[in-house]
Amino acid sequence: MKSLISKYTFLASLFALLFSLQVNTSFAKEDQVYTGFWGNKAVSGYDTVAYFTEGKPVKGNSKFKYKYEGAEWFFSSATNLELFKNDPEKYSPQYGGYCAWAVSQGHTASADPKQWHIDSGKLYLNYDAAVQKDWLKDKTGFIELADQNWPSVLK
Repeated sequence: MKSLISKYTFLASLFALLFSLQVNTSFAKEDQVYTGFWGNKAVSGYDTVAYFTEGKPVKGNSKFKYKYEGAEWFFSSATNLELFKNDPEKYSPQYGGYCAWAVSQGHTASADPKQWHIDSGKLYLNYDAAVQKDWLKDKTGFIELADQNWPSVLK
């Protein structure tokens, strides 16, 4: 019985801690680069250079890691890591890797690294396939709106 009470006490304490973290961070300014709630990986650990050089999303490797803008960026090769180091703005996704469509609407949302598009040499990510489909219908207009909203959407 005592063991059962200890487990409930532990779980209640854990729940209270997680709830307080959620409440406390809901008023905090969002990071310039989206890394998710539980980690510090930019673009969920995908190699941003590979979108340009291979034309597809490629998972990065922890052997080729670089810290930039407060986040950890992962690359699939030493070559891609060096390309990024030499010109991070060229290879970084627009709007810090947040969903481009969401930023155009005046807020932020996570992005799926498999929902991507390069336009005029810039990488854009979207929340999911349905959002990307809508975004592509008027990407020029949405990019203009997102450019106006960025970075003020970071609260």
